[in-house]
Amino acid sequence: MLKITEYADKLIEGLDTVDYIERVKVSQKNWIGKSQGAEVDFTLADTEDKLKIYTTRPDTLFGVTYMVVSPEHPVLDKYKDRIGNWEDITAYREQAAKKSDFERSELAKEKTGVRIDGLMAVNPVNNTKIPVYVSDYVLMSYGTGAIMAVPAHDERDWEFAKKFGLPIIEVVAGGGNVQEEVFTDVATGKLVNSDFLNGLEVAEAKEKIIAYLEEKGIGTAKVNYKLRDWVFSRQRYWGEPIPIVHCDKCGYVAIPESELPLELPEVESYMPTDTGESPLAAMTEWVNTTCPCCGGPAKRETDTMPQWAGSSWYFLRYTDPHNKEALASKEALEYWMPVDWYNGGMEHTTLHLLYSRFWHRFLYDQKVVNTPEPYQKRTSHGMILGENGEKMSKSRGNVVNPDDIVRDYGADTLRTYEMFIGAFDLSAAWSENGVKGCRRFLERVWKLQDILTDGEDYSDDLMTKMHQTIKKVSGDYENLKYNTAIAALMTLLNDVAKKGSINRAEFKTFLILLNPVAPHITEELWNACGYEGRIYQTVWPEYDEAKTVEDTVEVAVQINGKTRTVISVPRDIAKEDAIALGKEALSDKLSGNVVKEIYVPGRIINIVVK
Repeated sequence: MLKITEYADKLIEGLDTVDYIERVKVSQKNWIGKSQGAEVDFTLADTEDKLKIYTTRPDTLFGVTYMVVSPEHPVLDKYKDRIGNWEDITAYREQAAKKSDFERSELAKEKTGVRIDGLMAVNPVNNTKIPVYVSDYVLMSYGTGAIMAVPAHDERDWEFAKKFGLPIIEVVAGGGNVQEEVFTDVATGKLVNSDFLNGLEVAEAKEKIIAYLEEKGIGTAKVNYKLRDWVFSRQRYWGEPIPIVHCDKCGYVAIPESELPLELPEVESYMPTDTGESPLAAMTEWVNTTCPCCGGPAKRETDTMPQWAGSSWYFLRYTDPHNKEALASKEALEYWMPVDWYNGGMEHTTLHLLYSRFWHRFLYDQKVVNTPEPYQKRTSHGMILGENGEKMSKSRGNVVNPDDIVRDYGADTLRTYEMFIGAFDLSAAWSENGVKGCRRFLERVWKLQDILTDGEDYSDDLMTKMHQTIKKVSGDYENLKYNTAIAALMTLLNDVAKKGSINRAEFKTFLILLNPVAPHITEELWNACGYEGRIYQTVWPEYDEAKTVEDTVEVAVQINGKTRTVISVPRDIAKEDAIALGKEALSDKLSGNVVKEIYVPGRIINIVVK
């Protein structure tokens, strides 16, 4: 196992130094699951033992009316002779053992449990005796294997209390009748039914109760994490061998660095062994070796590393792939790292990203790499779904083969449609009609060469539109808004069609802007029209901010607030002139007496009549 828990705080703090989308940061923090609260000891009545629990809400201790322990909790076996319903407890434990942790902790499932006859706990803040239950929703692998239950303010505890007829005591005011409905919105509010905490706000009550617990020696402040250490071994052939040998005299011994990298032996079969060990266990010639410490007989570790091992650091090797002396040279790492931009699916934003960050941070602490974080920026893309809106899979019969699209419509059409299908970070359903639409767009682009005219600068008719499009497309590409960038190019194409011609300066810019989306057709048009060099070697066009502003604007012309038409007016037109143009546009619609004339610059002209 790798002790990733030692890096929990560093992994959280590192998120403040990187440019990750917010939901990626949230997924990282949620998986680490840092919480601040207290460990509290509940004495088992008439014994010297205590049930230790961890809670993030020690302020609600006066609302505890029962406790629950995991079926695996050792207290059950210790006191089985005094438990009156031991057979029921044993049967329940056997049922729980058949379930996965996920099944046991699922919130939606019906709560089950058995009261432990003969064991009572004592609430340490009011000395009230409370019953103890065993239930499978409490996991021994998380926390202490025991919990305190505050049914008035926890949905799971409330459902459990209702099922077993247990008391429900409100301790944070602000809800309705907690006997009828749980009240969970208790992040703020004032304490009630809580002795010396009554009237305090939640935050203040937490501080006061923790001080009380520590003063009385019945609890301590505690930071807890959901994160568990990384199980790092696999019983299979494929995977990096773990460079450790087992020696009867010296124990576990690391092989010398001079023998690295340790490589997998050639094998005929990769199948698991009959014993459940790794296939490597059968490779006795490879397994049997000598101990680097004493020189005596030893056996190699036959478990291998998980796929996470290589995927956590491979990008570092890209910086210096032919270096035979080190992972990478100091100079190469300083030049290339950190990775400027890592984009991938959301499914990799939790574990893969967390493991990779942990691996890199460890290497940083060992002074192997020069940056504490491996990736400066992290984004995620959506998924292309089938036409039925479901995830593509062979079983659903909705898989689209990209080779078929390239064959029928061309590679550029596929590229254009994939970028145009929707927002980059959201999932979108495939549409055959959408593919055809992108093909028609590219066919229209191809035909622009038929209306090409001379011109070394943008024409007056398209000057503003060209600068607007350069600005829009450039910004959208940088921000992964490919769909709106393509939409802007489609709009420009429509304006060109209305005009009936495009000059060489305009066409050159258009081809450069479209090239990242449709490189094949644009390069071919570039060559056919006699432009120099290749597009990918050409300087990206720049826009003039002043020329992105329209000299005219479209305004809605209304009668009594209802739009009747739209007209273009000069941007700086005077109110009187705008009103006059508006009345002219409405000449065949106006009737009655005009009582008011309104002009909101650049937006509306409203003529109020009676």
